[in-house]
Amino acid sequence: MTRLLVLAMIADALIGEPKWLWSRLSHPVVAIGAAISIGDKWLNRAKARKVKGTFFLIALIASAAALGQSLSELGEIAEFPCLTILLAQRSLVDHVAKVTQALGSSLKEGRAAVAQIVGRDTDDMNAGEVSRSAIESAAENFSDGVIAPIFWFLVAGLPGILVYKCVNTADSMIGYRTAEYTDFGWASARFDDLLNWLPARLTALLLAATGRVLHMGKSIRKDARLHRSPNAGWPETAMGYGLGLALAGPRSYEGQMQDFAWVNQGGREPKALDIRRAVRMLWSAWFIVLALALSFAFWG
Repeated sequence: MTRLLVLAMIADALIGEPKWLWSRLSHPVVAIGAAISIGDKWLNRAKARKVKGTFFLIALIASAAALGQSLSELGEIAEFPCLTILLAQRSLVDHVAKVTQALGSSLKEGRAAVAQIVGRDTDDMNAGEVSRSAIESAAENFSDGVIAPIFWFLVAGLPGILVYKCVNTADSMIGYRTAEYTDFGWASARFDDLLNWLPARLTALLLAATGRVLHMGKSIRKDARLHRSPNAGWPETAMGYGLGLALAGPRSYEGQMQDFAWVNQGGREPKALDIRRAVRMLWSAWFIVLALALSFAFWG
């Protein structure tokens, strides 16, 4: 299993998500999203929304697990491309790096680039806020898009990573604390929190190691608990301390300013060049994981 993971990690890092392929085929995450949209349309109405949302999530998980098991039985010839597709290291760093390039052209282009990877309002951001948003997205999505999928693949094989992707996609689409989704998306949000609990903390450990701030573990733990998310605060805080930056903090959603707590409040405001430093941290942490996987594959 670790040998297959090593090959998939390298393939993902080299190839990423080729446009020529996904312009012709539907990416698995897009297909998952389409299924969730159908469930949202037909079930998120009238009464018992929490119950319907819970059973809908169970159906998604069961379908993902069954598909993963069926593909696994075909052997590595099916597992390898599936695993490669479901890892997102190259895609993540490419999207984050584009924000630096865009900011180099103009603030307007920087706002447009960061709007592709964050859900907050971007129209009135200054350069520091654009940079902060990109760096926070880098940290959180390294956990969600790289470390957590690897973790669940190692725990439960292809069924594990497919189940994780379904739950994580459902959380990103319907796991909001709004009138529309508080009940229907409740199960998706809670189960996503559960599946990401350990991977988020492992990600923080990796980023603290690459940022050379392992000795600041007590401060990282303290600040991570201030974050609005039980999991996202861990990688964000570790990256903030590793780069010496203040992250999280107030931001606007749908025109409403949200007064969220800062992490590493004593750090400085991010700049465009700090996005490049964040990308280097992601690659350093990725190489640690690759080295560990290689070691286990060789030992096995």
